[in-house]
Amino acid sequence: MEYSHDVEPRLILADYLRDVIRLTGTHIGCDTSSCGACTILLNGKATKSCTLFAVQADGSQITTIEGMMKNGELHPLQEAFNECHGLQCGFCTPGMIMTADDFLRTNPDPTAEEIRAALEGNYCRCTGYHNIVKSIQHAAKRMKKEVVV
Repeated sequence: MEYSHDVEPRLILADYLRDVIRLTGTHIGCDTSSCGACTILLNGKATKSCTLFAVQADGSQITTIEGMMKNGELHPLQEAFNECHGLQCGFCTPGMIMTADDFLRTNPDPTAEEIRAALEGNYCRCTGYHNIVKSIQHAAKRMKKEVVV
C-alpha cells in the first residue's frame, strides 16, 4: 500500500506511522533509539523509526509488523513468538520480530549467541530473552523448510 501526506519536516517517522497512517504496531518506548520497539524495515533493513524524520523515508519501502502477515497467514516469526512464548506484555515484540526478520535474511541458521548479538539494540523488560531466542531459532528452522523444495 502506498501512502502520501504533506507533513511537518520535523515529524518523526515513528509518529507518522502511528499517528498519521494509524499503523500502531510500531511502538515508541524511549525516544532515544535505545529500546528498538520502533524498529521497522526500511528498504528491507531493520531501522529504528524514531531516528528518522518521515520526510527522510520519502520514496522508501517500509514494512511494519502489520505488513508481515501475508494472505491471512502469520509470518513464521509471528507464529514462532506465539508458539514458543517469546512475548509477555508484547510491547517489544514488533521491534524484535522486525529485527529478527532482517537478521535471518543474512544468517538463516544462527546460534543462540548470534541471535543475542543481533538483538542487542532491542530491550525486553519482561523476559530474560530465553524464549525470544528460542522463538527466532524455531522460526529460522521453519523458514529454511519453506525454502527447501
